[in-house]
Amino acid sequence: MRQGLFSPRKLVRRFTPGFRTGSPAAGAARPSHPQRTPVKTGDTLGRIGSLEVRLARNFKEVRKAQRLRYDVFYEEMSAIADAHTLATRRDTDPFDAYCDHLLVVDHASLKRNKLGRLKPEIVGTYRLLRQEVADQHSGFYTAGEFDIQKLVDANPDKRFLELGRSCVLKPYRNKKTVELLWHGIWSYVLRHKIDVLLGCASIAGTDPDTLAERLSFLHHNARAPEEWRVRAVPDRYVEMNRMPADAVDARAALRALPPLVKGYLRLGAFIGDGAVVDQQFGTTDVLIIVPVTHLNTRYVNYYGADASRYGA
Repeated sequence: MRQGLFSPRKLVRRFTPGFRTGSPAAGAARPSHPQRTPVKTGDTLGRIGSLEVRLARNFKEVRKAQRLRYDVFYEEMSAIADAHTLATRRDTDPFDAYCDHLLVVDHASLKRNKLGRLKPEIVGTYRLLRQEVADQHSGFYTAGEFDIQKLVDANPDKRFLELGRSCVLKPYRNKKTVELLWHGIWSYVLRHKIDVLLGCASIAGTDPDTLAERLSFLHHNARAPEEWRVRAVPDRYVEMNRMPADAVDARAALRALPPLVKGYLRLGAFIGDGAVVDQQFGTTDVLIIVPVTHLNTRYVNYYGADASRYGA
């Protein structure tokens, strides 16, 4: 076994203390749903210095978020643009019209708009889709890759929130920006009384054999328990169990995972059954499932049970 000083499960637990516990540790703050009004588009959800996290206020800001996504996904990474995407230089899909768009804006970096007015630059974004909104439209985006409806139907008393289209402008990929994004998500979760977070997380590359160690590590050490397990849709299912557990170099596999996936593991995320290759974006996607009751207590304590750490 090539595991160094830590077994794979201990290594995962090192990233996610209390990973599979059903309740917070004694003395820790417990996730709760205070009686608060839902997030409004103009609300400030947090601040660190010149950076502010809030929801997009209008379609113009959504367009700027789409442009940021284009710059990251298509210009910097390996997504393949169709003619419309190339012409508009925006990453768009029909879900954008009814999702909430979480933004990090930098008030110290001003950009002129078409009218010549200076506006704070949008440097990070996350797309949020609540279950009740998805039910009124075309469902969840994730349903195109994973059979999440069975999980939703099996938990009629729970409110689901889909996270997606996460990206941050390269100069801002630091602890401060990421923490502010997660502070915004936590505020949103509390205000909308969300019970379960889910969404796709991407690993660069479309050859599962090249990604075998990373996928196998997730399969052996972070796969969801039966009651939370969701499979990739049959015609897109890619087996994640590609190497025996004792052949996986846990340290190397964890180190090679994208920061977003490692961040989800730190939160206490479960991984779905099977991966999906996304040829358009040049990635292999795994399903992330985070019941709020399973959130890492360090995360809850850090941001505050009432999301007060970076409160404006």
